[in-house]
Amino acid sequence: LVEYLFLLLVDLAVRTAHAGLFTHAAQVCVAASRVFVHSKIYDEFVSKSVKLAKKRVVGDPFDSKTEQGPQINSTQCESILQYIQSGKEAGAKLECGGERIGDKGYFIQPTIFSDVKDDMKIAREEIFGPVMSIFKFDSYDEAIKRANDTQYGLAAGVITKDLARAFQFIEQLQAGSVWVNQYSTLQFQAPFGGFKQSGHGRELGRNGLEEYYEVKTVSIKID
Repeated sequence: LVEYLFLLLVDLAVRTAHAGLFTHAAQVCVAASRVFVHSKIYDEFVSKSVKLAKKRVVGDPFDSKTEQGPQINSTQCESILQYIQSGKEAGAKLECGGERIGDKGYFIQPTIFSDVKDDMKIAREEIFGPVMSIFKFDSYDEAIKRANDTQYGLAAGVITKDLARAFQFIEQLQAGSVWVNQYSTLQFQAPFGGFKQSGHGRELGRNGLEEYYEVKTVSIKID
């Protein structure tokens, strides 16, 4: 979720969303595949995101210049390409990418869709690939409602300098982790896990340790 009150945050938001999705070729459970951007900065955000995605170096992960490696196997590669085709057929605007790179390995171009609707397949399902969907919103209540309209709830990120607004998002977003002005930062002292159909309980922190507890209930009758 990217607000508009501080336009200087656009560059931070673009970089954060980019890294939040395309790191590890988006093969991460918290990949930021859905990005909600306020209408007042939407066009600028899309333009800068596309520019950054086109610069991303995709190739051999053993090459120090590489920023994005391959997908894990042919099945997943084909699945991602099918999602991309679905987005195009549903009417989303393909801003960049959308193609497989070469015929050796399972490399896919960093892909960005704009004008994505909430009911599209690329918005409803977990792609697990380098495909970003950018949504436009006008009000914060609308943004929160739409962001929560999913069966998943592992993580969310907010870009804002308005702390009051940030805490509003933190309270209302249905996600196990909410990061403000950053993304995908974990601390071993804090629990990690999801709401709804995301995750399996909690890892890390005291809550993570409690997953290993064996709890015994004892009842004694005393005359």
